[in-house]
Amino acid sequence: MARIHLFEFEDLSWFPSGIRNYGTDFLQHVTNKFDFYKGVVPLLEEGIEAGGENQVIDLASGGGGGWKKLSTHLKENRPEVKVVLTDYFPNLRAFKKMKDHDPEVFSFEREPVSALDVPTHLRGLRTQFLSFHHFKKEDARQILQNAVDSRAPIGIFEGQVRDVPHFLKNFFSPISVLVFTPFIRPFSIGRIFFTYILPIVPLFVWWDGIVSVLRTYSVSEMQELVDTLEHGDTYEWKIGKHKERGITVPYLLGLPKKAL
Repeated sequence: MARIHLFEFEDLSWFPSGIRNYGTDFLQHVTNKFDFYKGVVPLLEEGIEAGGENQVIDLASGGGGGWKKLSTHLKENRPEVKVVLTDYFPNLRAFKKMKDHDPEVFSFEREPVSALDVPTHLRGLRTQFLSFHHFKKEDARQILQNAVDSRAPIGIFEGQVRDVPHFLKNFFSPISVLVFTPFIRPFSIGRIFFTYILPIVPLFVWWDGIVSVLRTYSVSEMQELVDTLEHGDTYEWKIGKHKERGITVPYLLGLPKKAL
């Protein structure tokens, strides 16, 4: 299946932020409920160690992704770990909720942060969960190049692969929205209205979910991006797919090599 970079509503600046936030809240809920990323915790630990800051800078965080569960797993070996949530369209309500959940771990940036040019004061392992596919090839390369230029470790983790089974799975995503919405907290009348009365949220999640599959970079395509980087050979790159409990997570981990 060829990669097709169609638009996602979540990326559009004019798309209502409230509706966008309902969608990212849904994604956060399901990724935490099913603990999608438990299997990549060892990769995260490698990246944190390489960063030397005991800190994660999460880029394009959306509603916070699976960080509730991930932070719990990381704290088992790294009780002092810190996670900074950032986004180009910050979901401040969701970020505040994450900080309230564990103020010792979570903090966030109020202003927009571009994954293509991360501010120098944000130091540590850079991560992206379920978001790398949002970027066209030249921008995806720039995300990696910016990490290399900054000597920052970087971890990319998706939640789907570009194939027919995942396309069909996302085709039925509106059903999941209808099922899980009543359990998303905090409760919101607006979320209920735009899910069941005027069903914009299920339709928006449906479209963006299908397009996410079509946009997702394959392992070989991620390798091609790495091969074009300036000074990319100063990094150790681990690219592959982790499979656990029926969930496939394509990943890319870039670690600065230690100077000889």
